[in-house]
Amino acid sequence: MRSKRKLEKLLIDCITEHQDSVYRLAYSYVGNKEDALDIVQDAIHKAFISMDKLQNKGSVKSWFYRIVVTTSLDYLRKKKKVHVMEDDILETYIPGVQDTYRNIDLAESLDELPPKYRTVVILRYFEDMKIEDIAEVLQENVNTIKTRLYQALKKLRISLEEEEQMKEVSRHG
Repeated sequence: MRSKRKLEKLLIDCITEHQDSVYRLAYSYVGNKEDALDIVQDAIHKAFISMDKLQNKGSVKSWFYRIVVTTSLDYLRKKKKVHVMEDDILETYIPGVQDTYRNIDLAESLDELPPKYRTVVILRYFEDMKIEDIAEVLQENVNTIKTRLYQALKKLRISLEEEEQMKEVSRHG
């Protein structure tokens, strides 16, 4: 009984410490506040229900991130990738807002990546996780994560270059 309370405290501390990061992670999958909050809430619920399955108490963070990733992917499967745009994001698409185009290109390119690539990029560059930690979160080999990251960056580079070329053509055409 005592160890269960200790585990609950570890989990609560982890959730509290990383609440912004797990929210951003969920948001990166669904693209709107309400769904991201639902996913985080669902992930917290799942974590408390399956707390006894956590073998290594030292890896609470990776275990919880894995639950958030899985919950996000489950949500997308259920919704079949239907994205609801929020008003503040829609505003960035209004013509005349010059300085946000590059960010929109990146966001669109990230959205176009398959989830297995998008997750690796988000965890590495937006959540600043080490390759080894990402491998633990996703329960994959470190080399698999390195390969996915390389492939994702290659796809992003190609996608962003294509968008730049299209803009050049439309400017001069």
